[in-house]
Amino acid sequence: MAEDIHTLRSGDLSATVTVQGAELCSLKTDAGLEFIWQAGPGWPRHAPLLFPIVGRLKNDELRHQSKAYRMTQHGFARDRQFEWLERSATQCVLALSDDAETRAIYPFAFRLVVTYSLDQAGLEVQLQVVNTGEEVLPASLGGHPAFNWPLVPGERKENYSLTFSQDEPHPIRRLEGGLLGASAPSPVNNRVLALTEALFIDDAIIFDCLESSSVRYAAERGPWVRVSWSGFRELGIWSKPSGAPFLCIEPWRGYASPLAFDGEFASKPGVMHIAPGAEETLSFRIAVGTSIRSQRR
Repeated sequence: MAEDIHTLRSGDLSATVTVQGAELCSLKTDAGLEFIWQAGPGWPRHAPLLFPIVGRLKNDELRHQSKAYRMTQHGFARDRQFEWLERSATQCVLALSDDAETRAIYPFAFRLVVTYSLDQAGLEVQLQVVNTGEEVLPASLGGHPAFNWPLVPGERKENYSLTFSQDEPHPIRRLEGGLLGASAPSPVNNRVLALTEALFIDDAIIFDCLESSSVRYAAERGPWVRVSWSGFRELGIWSKPSGAPFLCIEPWRGYASPLAFDGEFASKPGVMHIAPGAEETLSFRIAVGTSIRSQRR
């Protein structure tokens, strides 16, 4: 239905957003080059928003004031119906507020406002979390855009790499049973992470001591994507080692519970603490293009 989706247009780019989860479903050129994974059998989503948690909590429980609430991986925003606040040719704004259903699993008052703005070079995504309650709001927030891998059908996946804007010498983290586990040496060499399916045998690659503010995804020739971020402190890179043709580049503010953490949600590492009446605004941008030969940036 027309009320469920909205398509933005600028130059030769278009972007489609659905009211379900305020999810980006498409970012493509008029020539038909689609950058976003089209939710095939390998994974049924496109670019979900992660709120009020990123990753998984121990035992899928959020604890607040000694009471346990069931909260499954990545939270509930991606499965909720947002409301349209604005819809124009190049911008749309959606919002989600707490209600009886959310308070049953997340006992806090909030308003999450999502703004998509398209220009001829790419898409800006702004995420604003407002504390509409009377106590401190603990929350995490993340993007989870999935890009086609390869970007051009027939290209070898191993021809692609990620080029970070800064050196990434710090150890990465891996997941154990969905929780934040042991560290491992950084796979980034001279700012470049060579992409192979084998990287994801142990699930996502998590940069929790991130130096960069952007990363460029490309093969030596052809289309490219650059994801940049502001306000996010961590980054997840994820795909499935089974041959699924997508790559997720995920700016995060927060991450899964560490294996040893068993406390209240407000004390969990990585969580934002938003004062009553205050707000946190984070953003990421997806710039896209084509080139004869990609350049590192």
